[in-house]
Amino acid sequence: MLPGWQNSGEGHWQTRWEALHGDARVPQHDWLWPRRGDWMAQLEEAVLADPRPVVLVAHSLGNHLVSAWAAHSQQVGRVLAALLVAPPDLDGADVPPQLFNWRPMRLPRLPFPALAVYSEDDPWCTPERARWLAAQWGVPSRSIGPRGHINHLSDLGDWPEGRAWLQALIDGRPV
Repeated sequence: MLPGWQNSGEGHWQTRWEALHGDARVPQHDWLWPRRGDWMAQLEEAVLADPRPVVLVAHSLGNHLVSAWAAHSQQVGRVLAALLVAPPDLDGADVPPQLFNWRPMRLPRLPFPALAVYSEDDPWCTPERARWLAAQWGVPSRSIGPRGHINHLSDLGDWPEGRAWLQALIDGRPV
């Protein structure tokens, strides 16, 4: 699990998936003033610490972590799949100063199967920009309608639909 800025708290589908499915969260040193290089190092350490294949489940800024990490890591061949949920537009004028060091966005084509999931009314990214980000990463995108930032306020509960998409990616089935 790769939460975004400020982490994923109680009621967030990522936190619920950890409890339900035993997924592991990559810890970060600073959730409030995230540094791209530091977050990338934490992800790299987590991947190197476990010899099993890797499945990445990112929310918000976690999407940009996946992208930046994929551009530099020699471990990308170990990634089975990535679910990229609610990618924020870091080029937007309303991006908080805490996230300025994530600019410019790293937008390599991802070398593993992935799906970008976005909302029609996400305050951090328009649907057009979400589709554009997915296209830059070379992955399909899917709207889940008006669900805000696809977080604890989106009333998704355990979000079985998202888990099914993740499983399809892992199994190599179309999403």
